[in-house]
Amino acid sequence: MKVLITGANGFVGRNLVAHLGERQDIEVLCFNRNDPLDALAGLVAQVDFVFHLAGVNRPQDPLEFQSGNADLTRKLCEAVETSGRQIPLLYTSSSQAELDNPYGSSKRSAEEALLELANKHGSVVHLFRLPNVFGKWARPNYNSAVATFCHNIARDLPIQINDPLARITLVYIDDVIAHFIAVMEGRLAGDHPFVRVDPEYSITVGELAEQLRKFRDSRGTLITEPVGTGLVRALYSTYLSYLPPESFTYEVPKYGDPRGVFVEMLKTRDSGQFSFFTAHPGITRGGHYHHSKTEKFLVIKGKACFRFRHIVTGEFHELFTVGEQPEIVETVPGWTHDITNVGDEEMIVMLWANEIFDREHPDTYARPVGTES
Repeated sequence: MKVLITGANGFVGRNLVAHLGERQDIEVLCFNRNDPLDALAGLVAQVDFVFHLAGVNRPQDPLEFQSGNADLTRKLCEAVETSGRQIPLLYTSSSQAELDNPYGSSKRSAEEALLELANKHGSVVHLFRLPNVFGKWARPNYNSAVATFCHNIARDLPIQINDPLARITLVYIDDVIAHFIAVMEGRLAGDHPFVRVDPEYSITVGELAEQLRKFRDSRGTLITEPVGTGLVRALYSTYLSYLPPESFTYEVPKYGDPRGVFVEMLKTRDSGQFSFFTAHPGITRGGHYHHSKTEKFLVIKGKACFRFRHIVTGEFHELFTVGEQPEIVETVPGWTHDITNVGDEEMIVMLWANEIFDREHPDTYARPVGTES
């Protein structure tokens, strides 16, 4: 299948090109701002589907709205008619097409040209009246608050907020692209030409800025936001995409003593924290129990002996694990426990605890495990 993308160098276009480029069954042709208009007909004649993403949204001269949106779209429609084939088109319009302003009027005129093409020529058209799209590669200090805030906050630069209570509607670029591809493949179709991207997110400008600052500050607190689903996931991915290369890394504290080192990596608000520690040959760590706190240990290098003793019955249990064979060892409430490096090299152990360590209420009580005898 061969497709044409107009505006391929833009924010949405670059993401679409990247996704389609991952497929062996798709060949992508591109038309960009500096390409001559008379090249459109030759490109359209070769393709099976058109993604019309090109447009003008912040010109120096308002007259460019008409030429960059409505006139370009009409030229594209003429190219489809000239091809003699009913080539389907997908158009990125805007939610502002419902408004009476120069930009909205130009996008609405473009929609009308496409609808006329559908009625007269028979090409199927899909119109996306997109709200604010955010994600990687959007241009900061242009027309996206998310892009501008991410860029500036990642660099500790100030941001300007006129009304923190102003509410904005957002769609995430990966969701947009997924809908585009579903339309191209015929998996998302209907009688109505207008297509909606789901999910849509609503957030105030103040809430947006606060969330992005929490991402930045998490490098110091080590406490992550709930970045696995929904809007927070999408915003976190977007925020990271604006980090300059020199900020790809950050240091975390390392605590050392004659036994080895201990390093905390990541903390969560409701699912504990992750860390690792080392131990020199013959060193024993632990010798304590918990009433409610639980842990998971994974030896990734070396050989370990774990020992457990029930604090009431005195029941004893011992086990061995090695880094070459991944095996999780869990600590159980009410059992005092320790871990000893019984190998000849430094031991490295990953550790997850189900709660962030609280120095005021550590739920950690010293008690030697001893030996079985």
